[in-house]
Amino acid sequence: MIKLLASYNKDVNDVVLSNAPKNAKYTSSDVQKEILSILARKVQQSIREEIGTSKFCIMVDEARDVSKKEQMTLVIRFVKKEGLIKERFLDIIHVQDTTALTLKESICASLAGNNLSVQDIRGQGYDGASNMRGEWNGLKALILNECPSAYYIHCMAHKIQLALVAASREVEEVHNFFQHANFIINVVSASPKRNDELLAAQAEEITREIELGELDTGRGANQMSSLQSPGDTRWSSHYKSIKSLKKMFGATVSVLRSVRNDSSASKYSRGDAAGALRFIVTFDFVFILLMMEKIMKTTDVLCQILQKKSIDILNAMNSVSNTKVLLGDLRNDGWEPLLEEVKSFCQKHEIDIPDLNEK
Repeated sequence: MIKLLASYNKDVNDVVLSNAPKNAKYTSSDVQKEILSILARKVQQSIREEIGTSKFCIMVDEARDVSKKEQMTLVIRFVKKEGLIKERFLDIIHVQDTTALTLKESICASLAGNNLSVQDIRGQGYDGASNMRGEWNGLKALILNECPSAYYIHCMAHKIQLALVAASREVEEVHNFFQHANFIINVVSASPKRNDELLAAQAEEITREIELGELDTGRGANQMSSLQSPGDTRWSSHYKSIKSLKKMFGATVSVLRSVRNDSSASKYSRGDAAGALRFIVTFDFVFILLMMEKIMKTTDVLCQILQKKSIDILNAMNSVSNTKVLLGDLRNDGWEPLLEEVKSFCQKHEIDIPDLNEK
C-alpha cells in the first residue's frame, strides 16, 4: 500500500520505505493498526450519515475468536428515506465476559461513540441464549429498561433448523444415525491424505458409472466434492451432509476399508475405521440415510424460501402449509418407493438385506 501511494506522489516517495529518515518505514504493527482504525472510523461515520434521523434495530451476537477472546458483533438495521431496508455491520467489540450487563454496557458505549442514542432503538434481535433473552436480567430486559420501544425478536435464522434437529433427536434411531454419520465423516476427513483418497475413489466410481451409462454427462455434471459435517445452527447443513454421504457412499466405504487394512496406520486409526465401517454397511444405516434424505429434501425447500429477504408473512405461512402437506404425502404414500430405493441401494453396494417378513 505504501509502495502504491509512493508511486503516485513524489513527496511521499521521498520519506517512506528505503528513503525514510531515521528508518521510519511506517510498517510496524502499531502503524498498521492505526491505519485500520482510521479506515474503520471513516466507514462508521459513513454509516452514521446513512442512518440520519431514522430509528433503528440492533442485532447482536458474540463468539470466541482463535485467540480465545470474546468478540461481540453489532449490526444496525434501519429504513432509509427512500423506504429501503438496510443492514450495516457497525462494530466488533472485545468483551471481558458474556454477562448481560457487560454486553449492554458495550453496546451503549459503541452506540454513543457513533452518535447514536439507545432511545432510538425500535427492535433488538439475538439468539436464544439465556444471557440474551432472559426475562429479568437478560440483555433484552436491560435494553427494554432504558428504551421500552425496543421490542425483542428471537433471531429467526436458526429456528427451523433447531426444530428439525430437536425433532430428529426425539427418535432414538435417527439420533444414533446422525451420531454415527458424524463419526464416519470425521474418520474419513481426518487428514488431507484420506480426503485425497476419497476424491480418487469418487473419481473412479464416477468414471465407472459413466461407462455403464448410469450417469449423465455434460457441463457442470458429476462435480467432485467432499463430505460435509452437520451443524445444529447452520441452515440445511444436515441435508447437505446426508446428500454428500449418499453421493459418496461407495467412495467412503472404500476409504474406510483402506484405512482399516493399512498396516502402517496407527491402531487407533484402524480401530476407528473398522468401527465406522461396521455402522455404514448395514441395512439400518442405509434405510435411515435415504429416509432422512427424502424428508430433509422437502424441508430444505422451506429453509431456502424463508431465507429470502423478499419473503412476506403470507407467503411464508403458505410455504409452511405446503411443506406440511408434502410431508403428510410422504408419510402416507412414501413407504413402498422408499423401501424399493433402499433395496436397490443395498444391492448396488453389496449390503445384506434382511428378510423383512421375519418377526
